[in-house]
Amino acid sequence: MDKKYTIKDIAELAGVSKGTVDRVLHRRGKVSKKAQLRVEKVLKEIDYQPNPIARNLKNNKVYSICVLMPDPKEDAYWNPAVQGIKDAAKEFKPFGVLVQRFYYHPYNSVSFLEKSQEALQSSPDVLLMAPLFQKEALDIFRECQKQNVLVALFNNFIDAFNTENFIGQDLYQSGRVAASLIDRLHDETATAVVLHLDEEAHMKLKENGFKAYFEEKQFAPKIETYSLKTSNKEILKKNATDLLESNPKVAAVFITNSKAYLFIKAIEHLSKDLTIVAYDLLKENIEFLRNGYIDFLIHQKPKRQAYLGVGYLAEHFLFGKPIPSQNLPIDIITPENVMYYLD
Repeated sequence: MDKKYTIKDIAELAGVSKGTVDRVLHRRGKVSKKAQLRVEKVLKEIDYQPNPIARNLKNNKVYSICVLMPDPKEDAYWNPAVQGIKDAAKEFKPFGVLVQRFYYHPYNSVSFLEKSQEALQSSPDVLLMAPLFQKEALDIFRECQKQNVLVALFNNFIDAFNTENFIGQDLYQSGRVAASLIDRLHDETATAVVLHLDEEAHMKLKENGFKAYFEEKQFAPKIETYSLKTSNKEILKKNATDLLESNPKVAAVFITNSKAYLFIKAIEHLSKDLTIVAYDLLKENIEFLRNGYIDFLIHQKPKRQAYLGVGYLAEHFLFGKPIPSQNLPIDIITPENVMYYLD
């Protein structure tokens, strides 16, 4: 059976004092070469594993994780992510991990830069962010490198980042999943629309995956891409109506974010024959799913993404674990299974 060795045990096995063992373990003070080799030989034989949590508590070491993410008051999609961060922060706080949240406006790149600078001023060990602005995010990434601040991403992946620390879905593959769902319902005589509402950089990955799926098939529907703003309801109503009226053969719409409900509300007398594949379990989206206006929702698990993002970083600091890059499963939600995904 495995035995938990104490400093006293190691000292007796090595034939040295407890003080010598302590100095070797913590790499402090002077130790003769002979004594050091004896201790190291014993440590190797017993496969000694230090307890980083105990060490951190003893040294009062505090690790700072700053989370930079869109303001949930401006976009309800991010509310579950906030809860995931709170859950992880509560779990790891007793072990000296401090988590701070910094919210930026999801449609304002200046706000993103200001909040990122505010986060960096607190001298964090790591900046965990969900970036919506690619150019500005790269600037922040470079600044973090200069300040020796680790960077990790969740929810939104940016190809240009030189980091593998990403927690979220494979956005390209989720686009392929959306295409496969539409492919099962319509033939090549139909038209499919890829619709970006308040377009962000990461949506292009979903679009690319969607188009790639059909490019590999011998027979495929015609694909049109549109980008609409949602800030003005009347303009959205006009543009959404024009989109469908100018494309009478549109049989399916792939909406690349959580705002499908805004598009549906903008269309008067929307036909349930129109196939809509969209994202996320917002209250309004679930209602339209149950009422037959949305056919499928792809669940991006924002709460899980945020929780794992903080949790993996905490375990990296506390246990020395490598930070994994993880693509979460792509779950397809229908009216028949949606109840199992609700908190």
